[in-house]
Amino acid sequence: MQVLQVQLEVGPDPAEVGRARRWARSRLAGSGIGDDEPLAETLVLLISELVTNAVVHTGCPAVLRMLFAAEGGVRVEVADASDCPPRPRHAEGEDTNGRGLELVDGLADRWGWQPEGVGKSIWCEVDRASAPVCSSAPLPSAPSAHSPTPVPAPVPVPAPVPGATVTQGPPGASVSPGRVPC
Repeated sequence: MQVLQVQLEVGPDPAEVGRARRWARSRLAGSGIGDDEPLAETLVLLISELVTNAVVHTGCPAVLRMLFAAEGGVRVEVADASDCPPRPRHAEGEDTNGRGLELVDGLADRWGWQPEGVGKSIWCEVDRASAPVCSSAPLPSAPSAHSPTPVPAPVPVPAPVPGATVTQGPPGASVSPGRVPC
């Protein structure tokens, strides 16, 4: 299996989220995933949510990585300096945040997190053949973030680090609030 990996360093400024989206679109196009494909929109939304969580909740720089498998699957990883695992947050009616990982859970085929260096990496994978089309349908619920499940063996993209913790949080889950020292 051939894999192409590209990465972008993201500064600790919320304006960097827009730069990460533009960068991702250009890399997707360069990998043969057209702007008009549902997969491109899904991946850009996933990247936006994961980068936003890293920048807002840590206040530290992050690294965005995209891995493209020859078979068409794409893995997105965002590494940050916080060693705090993602914790569930439940957004209520008019809340303007707290839904990021709910979107990730509903749109990605697989997602989780793992320790990386002094921090962590949150990852998600989308198989090209099963790329969801964004809709207003309710998102599926998943096991509790406090009950880690085994890391699934991804078919088209590299497997997570052995022993990594997988969190498929419940609706409203998001990276834990608060900042960590960079």
